[in-house]
Amino acid sequence: MGKLAFVPAAVGFWLGVMFLLILDRTVPHLHLNSSSAEGMKSSLQKTTMLVLAVTMHNLPEGMAVGVVYAGWLSENDGITLTGALVLSLGIAIQNFPEGAIVSMLLQTEGASRKKAFLYGAVSGVVEPLGAVLTIAAAGLVTPLLPYLLSFAAGAMIYVVVEELIPEMSEGNHSNVGTVLFAVGFTVMMALDVSLG
Repeated sequence: MGKLAFVPAAVGFWLGVMFLLILDRTVPHLHLNSSSAEGMKSSLQKTTMLVLAVTMHNLPEGMAVGVVYAGWLSENDGITLTGALVLSLGIAIQNFPEGAIVSMLLQTEGASRKKAFLYGAVSGVVEPLGAVLTIAAAGLVTPLLPYLLSFAAGAMIYVVVEELIPEMSEGNHSNVGTVLFAVGFTVMMALDVSLG
């Protein structure tokens, strides 16, 4: 990445982090192994909020797939069809256990088998939708591709830190660790560009 390309990448990255931070603050959802809901107050059932949390997690995954396919469709030299297929296959494979976990949790909360399966599947529907919308947006404005790639990266890093690193979410839920992780990532990228 050249020094001039760092600025759009950093802007896109932070837009992705902020987008997911806003979703985290506004959409009512429930994290696994948590008894208190996050987001705006609502009267939604516990199971619905759990599905919303997984759906929020799946949105940036779909965006990442969409951006890679958009790059391939725009004949970007660095993106191959094989690379795009491998990324989408990898994300699809991890969605099977994720959907199964959602379905099993919903069933233990009292949902019927059919309803639990349906909600587990629906939580992943946002992924192809996010991919198609991202491909459509990138197809209209190809110069935005670096921003979209870094936006997806920022959103994915937010999800990884927020949801998959349990130490960041222990105790009273806070976004401080997630934001500081993103600051550290930006500093490391700046050092890589300026010194590399």
